[in-house]
Amino acid sequence: MNGQYRKDIYPGLEVAIILKKDQRSGRLTYGIVKDLLTSAAYHSRGIKVRLEDGQVGRVAETDVIDPDGE
Repeated sequence: MNGQYRKDIYPGLEVAIILKKDQRSGRLTYGIVKDLLTSAAYHSRGIKVRLEDGQVGRVAETDVIDPDGE
């Protein structure tokens, strides 16, 4: 599932995000959602979230398995 709809994302959800610095490469960062930063119900590039470790990015995937096992 992609992360374009706010209704599909909630605190505690494990997601893959794209950080601003990684937009060109598309590198994914994995973590747990702490806060939703986008107030709109839909965003074409993904809902912006803050992870529990403080990183901010747009949700690329919600059905994820962290390849690093973290």
